[in-house]
Amino acid sequence: MPLDAARAIAAAPRTRELAWTAKDVQLYHLALGAGVPATDPGELRYTLETRLHVLPAFATVAGGGEPGVIAALSVPGVDVDLAAVLHAGQSLTVHRPVPVTGRASATSRITAAYDKGGAALLVQRTDVADAEGPLWTDEALVHVRGEGGWGGERGPSARPAPPSGAPDLVVDRPVREDQALLYRLTGDLNPLHADPGFAAHAGFERPVLHGLCTYGMTLKTVVDTLLDGDVTRVRAYTTRFAGVAYPGETLRLRMWRTPGAVRVTVGAVERTEAPVLADTTVTHS
Repeated sequence: MPLDAARAIAAAPRTRELAWTAKDVQLYHLALGAGVPATDPGELRYTLETRLHVLPAFATVAGGGEPGVIAALSVPGVDVDLAAVLHAGQSLTVHRPVPVTGRASATSRITAAYDKGGAALLVQRTDVADAEGPLWTDEALVHVRGEGGWGGERGPSARPAPPSGAPDLVVDRPVREDQALLYRLTGDLNPLHADPGFAAHAGFERPVLHGLCTYGMTLKTVVDTLLDGDVTRVRAYTTRFAGVAYPGETLRLRMWRTPGAVRVTVGAVERTEAPVLADTTVTHS
């Protein structure tokens, strides 16, 4: 079997060095659609080096290179077809504000592998620290079609109850036609997001937007609208990727305030709000 869950979990943690500059942060923000309007003081916090604040979701691309989902495929015991892999979910815990320029060490390992019957679900945890201590911890959920059925644990199935009542705020965010092509420059070169032939092979009608791009766009919207534009208020952020978004579509974000957190759902307007992100929570101070 291409996936050996026991071997993947037993594999030694892997550590790599990360380094980033203000230009990397600016590129990431621009890839999320920041800078519109270009002279808006709120947008200049994301685009102008003399005012730069780092959106915590930058942690998912800091240092460049392969994203966690792709990196998980090179773990011993994991030998699967990239076309069978989907990013199922992402969570982030922020220990300190992410600096504009930094050097850090990232240590990753597979912490769990669940047997979903027709698929496997891998959990990859990454802890990042610099010379001053822990910076952030993230977890990526990797769904691998066709790799279940080995008799392992199914894993947790409980999901948070959906938000109740009318949302406190509804915001529409357009996705540019070239947004996936721009976001690829942050490090995720998966052809699913650019190559029509590869996308068709993976079962999609055309290249799809990176889930982590939607993830970043959503956090930016929450910060800009409900957290007074203050990126340092974000403490944690988690989501489940419920479906795909396509470049050129419009994302509709519905947001509910709760004590110490914002609950969010994201859907694609042109497809009658087909779910894109679900079970999404931004925990804040």
